[in-house]
Amino acid sequence: MKVSELVEKLGLKVFSGKEGLDREIEGGYTSDLLSDVMGHADAGQLWITLQTHKNVMAIASLKDLSAIILVKDFEPETDCIAQSEEEGIAILGTNEEAFEISGKIYNLLNQ
Repeated sequence: MKVSELVEKLGLKVFSGKEGLDREIEGGYTSDLLSDVMGHADAGQLWITLQTHKNVMAIASLKDLSAIILVKDFEPETDCIAQSEEEGIAILGTNEEAFEISGKIYNLLNQ
C-alpha cells in the first residue's frame, strides 16, 4: 500500500513531505523511544509516534522509513517539517491514540 492510499483511507492530515506520498508501506512500528526505533524498525515501515522534533526525521531517514504518523493531534516542529521536505518522507497526523491508529493500519495492511 502506498502512503497516499493510507492517507485517503484513514483521513490523515499531511503536514509535510508530500514527495514521499508515493512510498510503499511494508509494515509499521509504534514507539516513542528514538533508540528503540533506531534499533528495531525496518526499512519501508511506517512509524507511529508522538515525538515532534527534528531527531525524528534523522531516524526516519537513517532507517529509510516510509512515513511518520503523529498521534493525538501533535504537530511537527518547524525544523522537523523542513527536514521532512528535504528527505521526502511524509509527516502525517491523526487525532487518534497510537493504539487505535496502529490497529487500523495493521488491519489495512493485512487485508
